[in-house]
Amino acid sequence: MEDVTTLDPETAFLVSNKRTGNEWELFKENVRPMKRGRNVNVLNEALKSQTDNHLKKSLIEERRRLIAAIDEYKGEDPLQPWLECIKWVQESFPTGGDCSGLVVIYEQCVRTFWHSDQYKDDLRYLKVWLEYAENCADAEVIYSFLHANGIGQEHSSYYISYALHMESKNKMKSANEIFNLGIERKAQPLEKLEAAFRKFFTRSMRRPKPPIEDETTDGCLPVRSFGTVLATGEARRQGKQKSDVAGKKQKLDRGAVVSIYKDTDASIPSHQPDLLKNDMKIYTLGTRAERNKENTAIPTKWTSTKIPQRPGSRTVAAAASACIEVFVDEECAESERTVKDGKSSLIQLRRVDGADLKKESELLKANPLRNFPQHSLPR
Repeated sequence: MEDVTTLDPETAFLVSNKRTGNEWELFKENVRPMKRGRNVNVLNEALKSQTDNHLKKSLIEERRRLIAAIDEYKGEDPLQPWLECIKWVQESFPTGGDCSGLVVIYEQCVRTFWHSDQYKDDLRYLKVWLEYAENCADAEVIYSFLHANGIGQEHSSYYISYALHMESKNKMKSANEIFNLGIERKAQPLEKLEAAFRKFFTRSMRRPKPPIEDETTDGCLPVRSFGTVLATGEARRQGKQKSDVAGKKQKLDRGAVVSIYKDTDASIPSHQPDLLKNDMKIYTLGTRAERNKENTAIPTKWTSTKIPQRPGSRTVAAAASACIEVFVDEECAESERTVKDGKSSLIQLRRVDGADLKKESELLKANPLRNFPQHSLPR
């Protein structure tokens, strides 16, 4: 019998009698692509959770364990457990979405180290910021924040991502300035930045330029049929002649006297005076009393009417009013709170789950810097 290891992958799968391994073919349209690619075996195991509720619960428990490991880390590189957690979530939740919690983890990670000088020039930390920007509605806010706080300014990845984002918004001038700023600062690797700039320059030259409209010369251009060619001197001569004729015609119109038409035919009877006599009420507003006839109701005293009440109702209301608590919006309170320690954010991240996780992800996508202190935001 031929050895299974020498067979092609499809035949080896059929011979092994495995019940799993084709999840990729069933859910591949829902898998979010990644730049570094995906491991097919890990991907198939992760896609089982689409139909297996027990496996889905185990993934959520594993995510909580990794988040707890971040809090318990005592080493010299506190960013490393965050990166391991992000990588695991990307591979274990290939469909992405708000339920994966990836956007919340991105935000918690970048907010934990944004004021740390240890990671301002760390490429790993910058990549987390760039991945976070890709999941937000408007990434320009994040790039402005990185520029204002001096994060990742020595890496070409920042300038390339920022410029490509501005190019996608059709802001070609800003994209060109960002590329020039990165080249001027000699961001590393410089060869990668220069190659991206050359490609951008080629794309910008191929774009159709918008037509330049000159409103001052539109009225002086001669009217001609399709296919005729006029020289520059002839066009100016015809435009000058046309303007002279229009000026003379305007002067003649100013001096002309307009005659008023008068009907001198006395055979046609006029009924206008009779109409004014008979229907004079139509053309008059009437007195003030007639105009305010809707407001002629006589006011009465409302205190004469009493509403029957049950005995003891006032005492109950007074007791209930004493227990009323002042409402505090948690979202506003969290946005104004300055996070000095990463442990409080980790506790919050552990508690967020299900519908709350989805809601928090949507809020972060709309406003990615909503939980940052006000003094750190770009102005």
